[in-house]
Amino acid sequence: MLDVTVIEDPEAAAVCLDPVRAALLARLADGPASAAMLAGQVGLPRQKVNYHLKALERHGLVELAGERRKGNVTERLMRATAASYVISPLALAAVQPDPDRFRDQLSARWLLALGARLVRDVGTLITGAAKARKRLATYALDGEVRFASAADRAAFVEELTAGVTALIQKYDAPDSDGGRDHRIVVAVHPTVKPQPPVPEIDS
Repeated sequence: MLDVTVIEDPEAAAVCLDPVRAALLARLADGPASAAMLAGQVGLPRQKVNYHLKALERHGLVELAGERRKGNVTERLMRATAASYVISPLALAAVQPDPDRFRDQLSARWLLALGARLVRDVGTLITGAAKARKRLATYALDGEVRFASAADRAAFVEELTAGVTALIQKYDAPDSDGGRDHRIVVAVHPTVKPQPPVPEIDS
C-alpha cells in the first residue's frame, strides 16, 4: 500500500468524494475487509457495500487483498491502494489554477495556485516514475517559525528571497545539454490551527 497517491481522473475523483465510499476507503486503509465486515461498520446492506466497492475497484482505489471461505461463500477481502489520497487539479483540468495568469508574491490566492500546480506536477511525475519503475528525485523542507513582529517577518522574507535567488544564480546552468530543469517553490504562510476530528459517516 502506498502512503499517498494522487487522483488525476475526474471520474475517480467523483467516486471517492461520495461520503459512503470515502468512509469505506478510510476503513480499508486500516486493513483488508470483506463487504460483509464493512456492512456492519457502516450500517448498510452487504449488497450495497459491494456496489460501492466495485465502483472504487474500477478506478483503482481499492484492490483485492485475498479471498476466504465463510460457509458456502467465498468472500473477497479488499484493501485500499493507498493510506491517503490527493485529488489533482487535473481532475478539473478546464478550471485548474494557473499561477502564470496572475503573479503576486504577496497574494494568498497566488500561493494557492502555486500549491495546486505543485500537486498536479508532482502527481504527474509520480505516475510516470511508477510506470517506468524509476525513483523520483525530489526534496522538500517543512518547518515552522514564530515571528515576534510583522517587521521581523518582512525581514525574514527579504533574506529568504535574497538567499534563494543567490543559490539559483550560482547553480543555474541554462546552457547545459545534459541538465534537467527543476522547479523551486518556497512558501511562507500562517500556521493553520488544528481542526477537531471529522465525525465518521455511518450511512
